[in-house]
Amino acid sequence: MELFKPGKTYDFMRVRRYWIALSVLLSVGSLLLLFYPGPNYGTDFKGGTEIEVAFTKAVDGGEVRHAVTKTGAFSEPDVVQVTDPAHPYRYLIRVQEISTVDDSSKESLKKALCLGVEGENAACPANARATEIKFSAGGDKLSVRYDSEADLEKLKAQIATVPSVKLRIAANNPQVVNPRDHRVEVQLQSKGDQLMDVLRAELGADRVPQAALRVEWVGPKAGKQLRDSARNSVAIAIVFIMLYLAFRFDLRFAPGVVLACVHDAMVVLGAFVIFHKEVTLSTIAAVLTIVGYSMNDTVVVYDRIRENLGKHRGKAFSDIINVSISETLSRTILTSGATMLSVLPFFIWGTGVIKDFAFAMVVGIIAGTYSSIYVAAPLTEWIDSKMSRKGADEVKKRLRAAKA
Repeated sequence: MELFKPGKTYDFMRVRRYWIALSVLLSVGSLLLLFYPGPNYGTDFKGGTEIEVAFTKAVDGGEVRHAVTKTGAFSEPDVVQVTDPAHPYRYLIRVQEISTVDDSSKESLKKALCLGVEGENAACPANARATEIKFSAGGDKLSVRYDSEADLEKLKAQIATVPSVKLRIAANNPQVVNPRDHRVEVQLQSKGDQLMDVLRAELGADRVPQAALRVEWVGPKAGKQLRDSARNSVAIAIVFIMLYLAFRFDLRFAPGVVLACVHDAMVVLGAFVIFHKEVTLSTIAAVLTIVGYSMNDTVVVYDRIRENLGKHRGKAFSDIINVSISETLSRTILTSGATMLSVLPFFIWGTGVIKDFAFAMVVGIIAGTYSSIYVAAPLTEWIDSKMSRKGADEVKKRLRAAKA
């Protein structure tokens, strides 16, 4: 299918300076936005507790935010309404707090559970004297070990003396998980549970459901590791793309593709900052997809340039680029259009992570199609002119040396 008349050549390189200026502006602007105000990292990267709640009655974001901060137990939360026809009052609530058990609470629990106490003690009999306590990373679970069979009722009473922690309401909590080692597992309320209790107390049990739709937490150390891994994965992908193109074509072509891929990734991240969208692991997956899509589109153009270099010997390199892009223009628009049509429904009717992923793809498809023509090709033409000039200078030097 041909959208454009075969044999017609469009002079893309004639206006390249304007488009290059636009590309530089977009790239530099995106880079500045990444420093200020900076990306809105999701829980995956910055750590924290995140819950999704489908309220049973009408409530607005301001009410939810006020309810969370009123008690002083949580810092300023992020409250985002999630579009969901099945749950019209669905909200995503994120706080920076992660663990319900801080260092002072740990010491209080150790003291209450009589860890390390020896000798006869009325407050700490042998069956209520812990010999080992392990805390889970999220602070919502304890593993307590005894020398003899544990008194679970006494254990509950001991934990109740620590005001900063609460037992999770469950039929088998606490429970013996290893009778031979006298090991007991105790489930405490997580930050998600505490958030739900706060909402229920402030907004009323008639508006707040019994349980959240989703509860997730990520520690700050894990978030930093994920952030570093995401950055490294994009960088490694671009390096391998450059190596592949250096072998597939020659060194003139590789920098253009790499610059186009970096340009597309920067534009997508800049768009996420401008529209205050969260940068999560799904965003990085979208960026990697866009990098591969952009490279594929650019390689098609490069392949036609290489073919036309043999066909049109003596033509200027910029003219060959114009011919090659004109010949592949129908294919580029059809491919990009078909991909866009498959992504747009998710962007229009999708929710949550799917909508953000589709947004990244929409921006990336537009940027990737454009960068193949006005980022990769002009850079390749500039490198070719530099190499040709350098080669001509070498020939002149040799001629002068031969004459001398």
